[in-house]
This record gives sequence, C-alpha cells and structure tokens, in this order.
Amino acid sequence: MSLSVHSLSCARGGIQVLTGVGFAVAPGEALILRGPNGAGKTTLLRTLAGLTPPLEGRIDAPDDGIAYAGHADGLKAQLSVAENLRFWAGVFGATGIDAAVEAFDLGDLLDRRAGNLSAGQKRRLSLARLLVTGRPVWCLDEPTVSLDVENVARFARAVEAHLSNGGSAVIATHIDLGLPTARSLDISPFTRRNRPVQADEADPFLSEGAL
Repeated sequence: MSLSVHSLSCARGGIQVLTGVGFAVAPGEALILRGPNGAGKTTLLRTLAGLTPPLEGRIDAPDDGIAYAGHADGLKAQLSVAENLRFWAGVFGATGIDAAVEAFDLGDLLDRRAGNLSAGQKRRLSLARLLVTGRPVWCLDEPTVSLDVENVARFARAVEAHLSNGGSAVIATHIDLGLPTARSLDISPFTRRNRPVQADEADPFLSEGAL
C-alpha cells in the first residue's frame, strides 16, 4: 500500500513546472513537501491524486487509494455537519462518522449548517472527511489553513493515528506540524519554469481555466 513516484513531470496551465520528481512513501510514513510559493507543490499533489495527468513518468499507488484535500473545503453549504459527513461516508462506503467527529471535535456542531460555520470550523469538517474515505494515502495541500494552534495539534494527532494504522501522507505545508518522524522533500530542484506544453500534452481541464 505504498506510494512511489518515478521521473514525474507535471504541468500547470499549459506550462511545465516540475520535471524528474522521484520519491517513495511507505505505509506508516509522512512526507512533507517544501518549497516557495509557485514551486509546484499543488501541481504535484493534484497529479498524484489523478486530477491532472502527468506529462511523463509513473505513479505507483494502490487502486483508488488516494484521498486528496486541496485549498477548497469541498462542503455542501446547505447540509449540516453530520449530513456532510454522512454524504461522504456513503460515497466511500464507510460505516459511520463517529471517529471523524471525535478526531476533529465536531460533536457540538453536528446539527449546524456547514454554510454557517466559521472558516476554522469549515476546515475541521473538511479534514474530518479524510477519516471516512478509508483510503490509505492522504495527499494534503496546506491542510492547516484557518486552523488555530489547538486545531493544528488536533490535525497532527489525526495524521499520526492514520500513520499508526498503516496509512501514509504527502503534505504540502509551510508550518511545523509536530510530526517527529516525517521526512521532508524540497521540490525546488525539480522546478522547471517557462516550458510551454505541446498541444497533445496539455491538460484539457487546466486549459479551460480549472483550478
């Protein structure tokens, strides 16, 4: 159930931004992606998750094994917290939401509409969805945005529990999550700017302006 990447090249908006990326993440491991803004961390995570096709290279991962959490919270504003979690649990065939509710301290918010939550509460709900996916590999893009110190620690505990159960994680973040065994990968050496992608290489979704 490991994730490995071999000579991966990625593009964003018709421009190649990464080339020759390679790494492996074993069960029980977390890899922290480092690099300045625009280095390609988001592009790499979207490529790993299958949202953007790679230009070159290979990704070896479990079938339907990756859960991706990006900048958007991905919540249904008209549904309650409980309804949002049950919806995603149904999508992924999970049996319940109790573990997700407890991990992100959502018990007092279960009946509240997602649209009425604060930014931090929305982020907690969004991250709680990871626990109902049942997927072993988490790819997370700046997951702690809008979280205070207490909830950053709560998120780190959820990641540690995921790792202890044999899961793995690839996380782009600029802060210290307090994961003592996590490895870091600076993607700056893989950055390749200003190479236009040929028409047959371009991602049609990106060319139409999708994020």
